[in-house]
Parts: sequence; structure tokens; C-alpha cells
Amino acid sequence: MNLPNKLTLWRIILVPFFVAALLIPFPLHTIVALVLFIAASITDMLDGRIARKRNLITDFGKFADPLADKILVLAALLCFVQNGWCDCIAVIIVLFREFTVTSIRLIAAAKGEVIAANIWGKVKTVTQMVAIITILVFRAAYGIIVPLLPQLPDSITAGINQWLFLGGETLIWISTVFAIISGVIYVKQNYHFISEK
Repeated sequence: MNLPNKLTLWRIILVPFFVAALLIPFPLHTIVALVLFIAASITDMLDGRIARKRNLITDFGKFADPLADKILVLAALLCFVQNGWCDCIAVIIVLFREFTVTSIRLIAAAKGEVIAANIWGKVKTVTQMVAIITILVFRAAYGIIVPLLPQLPDSITAGINQWLFLGGETLIWISTVFAIISGVIYVKQNYHFISEK
């Protein structure tokens, strides 16, 4: 197994540790989750670059790389729903998009073809990762700063939480728009795989 594929597998391996850090409360757990997510995101950037630079592009990489992205991003979004940091509507849309795209990939694979991710899929992934990292940064900062302040009235902490929620929702919906656009383009470009009799 070459280095890019190993990096892809490491991204998948990091996911359960990221989820545990995000959902299990311990000191600075959101910062730990943030560091793990950034580390996983860096492997996404590196595996593609190394594969192209060293001509190590494989069918496994074409299939596993976008799958690893989906696993990482969806794990984060589902954890956000669990924590009450976003609502589930955008996440359901993203899930529908990912199941649709993965289904087409599997049909193509059954016919002996591997579909690589297109530029719109990459844009979608980047916007999702930026949104997730930004939300984690602000949530981590909130978890550090607020306990250090004098006892704040409930109305102020509720207001801060509301702004964090709305900011996170906005970022997630922006990335969801790109997910919809990339999904529509993907289906259109590969419709022949599902329209064949």
C-alpha cells in the first residue's frame, strides 16, 4: 500500500477518536477534537498532492479518498446535532447527497469503472471542513473563556450560545449549498450508469 493510501486510511482511523473527544466531556475535550479534525483534514490535503506528484494514483485511492472525507465530515456533523450545535435538516440533505453519490460510485465499480472526485466535490469538502473547523474553534474558545469569567447571567450565556448556533448554522448551510450543487453535477455527469437498462 502506497503512502497516499496509508494517509487515507489514517484519516478513517482518526474518526472514532475525534468522535470520542467531541462527545465525551473531559477537560479541553473540544480542543482535542479540533486538533484531531485538523490532523485528519491535513491528511486529506497531503494524500492527493503526494499521489499526483509521485504518480501514485490508484483505483483504491480514487474510491477510498472521497469515502474517507464523507466519513469524517458526516461524523462531525452528526456529533454537532448530538451536541445541539446545529439542527438536522442540513445534515439530512448532506446525507442524502452522499448516499446518492456513493450509490452511483458502487454501480460504476460493479461495471468496472472507478469515478474520481471532481472539482465540485473538492470544493464541497473544503467548505465543509472550513465550516467544521470554524465551529470547533469558536466552541473551544467558548469552553475556555466562559469558565474564566465571573459568573455570567443566564441571559448572556444563552445569548452567546444562540449566536454560536446561528453562526454555525450559517456556515453549515453554505457548505450544504455546495454539497447540493456538486451532487446535482455529479448525478448529471454520471447519469448513464443508472439509466442503462
